[in-house]
Amino acid sequence: MATTKPGERKLQILQTLAQMLEQPKGEKITTAALAARLEVSEAALYRHFASKAQMFEGLIEFIETTVFGLINQISEQQDDGLSQAQAITGMLLNFAERNPGMTRVLIGDALVNEDERLQLRMNQFIERVELALRQSLKLAATQGQASEIDAANRANLISCMVVGRWHRFAKSGFKQVPTDNLQGQLAVLLV
Repeated sequence: MATTKPGERKLQILQTLAQMLEQPKGEKITTAALAARLEVSEAALYRHFASKAQMFEGLIEFIETTVFGLINQISEQQDDGLSQAQAITGMLLNFAERNPGMTRVLIGDALVNEDERLQLRMNQFIERVELALRQSLKLAATQGQASEIDAANRANLISCMVVGRWHRFAKSGFKQVPTDNLQGQLAVLLV
């Protein structure tokens, strides 16, 4: 039997949890089912995570690190404010499309019946995304591409559209992809 390196088992647990979240029916995931999928005991799971909530925190940390790392890259690489807002929106929808299980975490579906602080953390995540969009749109205003007065409203509207597309994607059993007709709708939102 091959031994796993430190941290490998923890990553394997999180990857398996994310895979289980990709099931369209979205049943409640138990530690017993997760342990069975990994072919380990529940006690083995608890050697790496103190609770199931801590496992979900691991997924949330992955989401935050990935998304905000990409937002920072976009902000550094794009000088144009409207291009930043468009690229951030596209990235958020592509992230969900590539990570269906994480989409259920993003919309809070997977967090129902879990520790309340997890949903609060996802709410803060959405607020931070909206703030990043607002900063891009304020930059666009200083560049004469948009009205600064509308920056907050447009950022809110775009973030609501993103969350709505995440919901449709998850609720359609991951069939209705979030990037469908994105450019056409962004053209309406960013004029």
